[in-house]
Formats: sequence, C-alpha cells, structure tokens
Amino acid sequence: MRYTNLDEALLSASKSLLLIVDMQEKLLPAIHDTEALRGRVTRLAQAARLLSVPVWATEHWPQKIGPTHPDLAAQVDRIVAKTHFNACREPEFLAAWPAERPRVLLTGTEAHICVLQTGLGLAQAGYEPVLVTDGVGSRRPDDWDAARQRWQRYGLETITAEMAIYEWLETPAHPAFREVLKLIR
Repeated sequence: MRYTNLDEALLSASKSLLLIVDMQEKLLPAIHDTEALRGRVTRLAQAARLLSVPVWATEHWPQKIGPTHPDLAAQVDRIVAKTHFNACREPEFLAAWPAERPRVLLTGTEAHICVLQTGLGLAQAGYEPVLVTDGVGSRRPDDWDAARQRWQRYGLETITAEMAIYEWLETPAHPAFREVLKLIR
C-alpha cells in the first residue's frame, strides 16, 4: 500500500488542483462519447470551484485547435497554452504551480497522448497525478484502455469524479454539500 496514513490516501480540497487537458472546441467532436465526457468534466469543475479547488486547463496549439470549450472555460482559473504533448515541458506550466497543491486530478483529452504524458511529467516533477477515469477520453476506446493500463503500469492513482467530490467534501456537514450534491444527481 502506497499510503500508511488514511489521511494521506484521501484527497483533500486544500491540497488538490483539477487540470483539464486540451478539451478544445475543434478536438472534442472527434472524441468518443464527447457530450457525456464534457458534461462530467464540467460538473467536476463546478464542484471544484464550490470547494475552493483551483481549476487549470491546457490548450494544445490553440491557434490551430481553438480554445477550451466555453462550458469548461467558464470554470477555469488559469489556461496554459502548450505545444508539447506533455504540458510539464512548457516553462510557464510548473513555474506558476501552487506548491501547496501536490495532488493533481487530470481530466481531458486525449487520454493516451496529452493526458498520459502530462501525468507522467507531473509524477517525474514530484507531484501526485490522479487520473479521473470517467473524466478522460480519446477518439477510440482502445486508446483510452491502453492509456489506463499504462497509467497503472507506472503505479499512478486512478479515481472517479464522484469519488473525488466526496473526498473533497469530507462530510455532509460541509457548507457547500447541498449545492455540490445537485451536480452529482
């Protein structure tokens, strides 16, 4: 077991950051089950905002692929343009990273390219990437499956959006519980 302390294993809103990778208008129509994916990531981002979890996004070659989808962009605190598949290779990406946010929940597209490479880059940089399995997509389901297998091969953590939300909440006594619950149901 990686964690010896349950408090370390569970996500904490105060130590997390949600990263939306390349969910851009021109790319999304090619992604398998794109509408459902966009809805899940949007709701997770809304919950993150309600629970004071910063939401960042990357845009791969935005001048060619376009901006982040407007539904998602409305929830984002910071957008980083990139030309590398691994966002960590962009000098400004990690330079502005909030040090108190080591747990990085990754969502976005494509699971087997930019999401995977950025997750591996974050792990190499000393962060704790967590793949939100129902928050990532690829054009083909086989590519998504291969990404998940590779993610696990390197011992990186996986979670679902609902698991993340409930761990961030910690208790139904949380002041935002009812508002967040509306996003889940």
